[in-house]
Amino acid sequence: MDSYKPDNAVTYDDVHIDFTLDEWALLNPSQKSLYKDVMLETYRNLTSIGYSWENHNFEEHCQSARRHGR
Repeated sequence: MDSYKPDNAVTYDDVHIDFTLDEWALLNPSQKSLYKDVMLETYRNLTSIGYSWENHNFEEHCQSARRHGR
């Protein structure tokens, strides 16, 4: 069962950007670093306001990112 979510609430899917391998390859190292920093800050901010991560498989996402040099 989904928990109550106000109409104006921000979700992980609202702020997450998932690059394809081709798109990721076009980014320069500073852009990749900025992306990582912004996403880490986003995770921390959403966690601090009580966002539930139970529907997201971060271990799989991180392993995939490492495999592809992200």
